[in-house]
Amino acid sequence: MKTISSVLVANFKHWGINHIFGIPGKAVSPILFEILNHELEFVLSKHEAAAGYEATGYSLMNGKMGVAVGTSGPGGTNLISAAGQAKASNVPLLIITGHPSMKDTGKPMGQDSSIFGTDLVDMFKSVTKFSARVERGDMLQPFLEHALATAVAGVRGPVHLSIPFDVLLEEIEPFEIDLPESHEMISPRNAEVIEKLNAANRPLLFLGKGVHSSKAYEEVQHLAEHWNIPVITTPGGKGTFPTNHTLSLGAFGLGGTPEATAYFGDRVDLLIVIGSKLSDMSTAGLSVEMYPDEVIHFDYDPTYIGKTVQVPTTPVLGDIKSNLTEILKDIPATNSETYLLPIEKKELQVNEPGEPMSAVQVLRAMRNALPEDAIIFGDDGSHSFYGIKYFDIYKPGTFFFDDIFGAMGNGIGYSIGAKLAAPEETIICLVGDGCMFMHGTEISTAYNYNSAVLFIVLNNGRLDMVEKGMQKMIGTSIGGIYETPLDATKFAESMGLEAYTCYNPNDLVEMINKALIKIEKTNKPILIEAIVDENEIPPTMGRQ
Repeated sequence: MKTISSVLVANFKHWGINHIFGIPGKAVSPILFEILNHELEFVLSKHEAAAGYEATGYSLMNGKMGVAVGTSGPGGTNLISAAGQAKASNVPLLIITGHPSMKDTGKPMGQDSSIFGTDLVDMFKSVTKFSARVERGDMLQPFLEHALATAVAGVRGPVHLSIPFDVLLEEIEPFEIDLPESHEMISPRNAEVIEKLNAANRPLLFLGKGVHSSKAYEEVQHLAEHWNIPVITTPGGKGTFPTNHTLSLGAFGLGGTPEATAYFGDRVDLLIVIGSKLSDMSTAGLSVEMYPDEVIHFDYDPTYIGKTVQVPTTPVLGDIKSNLTEILKDIPATNSETYLLPIEKKELQVNEPGEPMSAVQVLRAMRNALPEDAIIFGDDGSHSFYGIKYFDIYKPGTFFFDDIFGAMGNGIGYSIGAKLAAPEETIICLVGDGCMFMHGTEISTAYNYNSAVLFIVLNNGRLDMVEKGMQKMIGTSIGGIYETPLDATKFAESMGLEAYTCYNPNDLVEMINKALIKIEKTNKPILIEAIVDENEIPPTMGRQ
């Protein structure tokens, strides 16, 4: 016989997970004690929401599962934002929270997480695919099996189990669960899709982050090349298609390019949407006059199909990669290399001494300095929309950004977890001063656990996207400017990191090159602060 906590942690080990993220508390302490016994690493985050972001980035990069642990009451409520973010990112995540004691339920208890107090099970239901309380030891196996299967089935996402302290100490017969494989759906409409593609005169591919979720990069490229279809991406679809491809028109929506808008505006007869809800972020600038004649919409979730662009729509439900594989099975392979333009470093426009540099030049400097396969995690804010518009992608799967839930600080956590899951990868966090104010203390987590991320902070002393949006709406802003701006370099140094401030793009290129060499030697994160123009207008003003 083994305790519930022992069985649980043994299963984490069985799944090939080496890091568990969270913050200790009495209600979950039995799990932490067992982590010691099973030689896993408990990553002490600085905030439970950040622990959830880190576990999500870990899951995204290892392709298995991430686990975040938070104590009862506020530990659990802090994880709710992380659950919402993981759900929006379509990433499987197991969140475990505590409860003081099942046998004392109904009595006054500190950090009560039952129906008598802060009912975490109910609170997690709207931001997870499954949320339940394990009230007896014999309930663990069926609930855990169901949670795991739900996390990877269909649209992947987070699940939550609340396990009381006394239940974690119960003894049961040990069991071992394999991580389930999802059973992919194939649409019966794929033959119809081929007919429509063959008949289209002016088609357009519109790629969302569902391409990231299904890792259908090669299939999308094959589809575009065989039918010679131009490609645009949503903000969340950034990184799904190389921007130096002759069929790439760049992004549409917030952070969109003139080329994408021009093509869309010149009468598209068939729009092929792949893995996007077509949110207001993705369709900013799309007027009724620009609507295509018809849409083919690939997605696992039918909820939003036909809701935004209301024209005749053919839904293709199921896994994107599986459906595209079926469509392309008899299509000869294309030579993708012939479609790729040579990579050229952009000429940088240097600002005058004493003047802040342009954020556009920061992103171009980053592209000039970073290796082609560097993986960028864009945090939420105008800094990432500059990236969406100006940072070129040479290898699909190297830029991740969420344009739906949009929790500030998530990119910090994602990058830290991703680097722990894949230490061999070059991981970059593109972040603003506002996000650093929210979850910047997690760079201490990165330092303490050798998550050697390069953090690049665009600092203009304000919540830029919000402040500029208010200026557009009412001519002034409220609460958008920091009275005491962040000194990101001193902030990072106070937590042990090497940090540097750059004032022009050429210095930034040099510093990135030096930082990457230093990271390789020390296995420690480094932060570079780029001081940017507070008056520059970000590419986010098209949202209504």
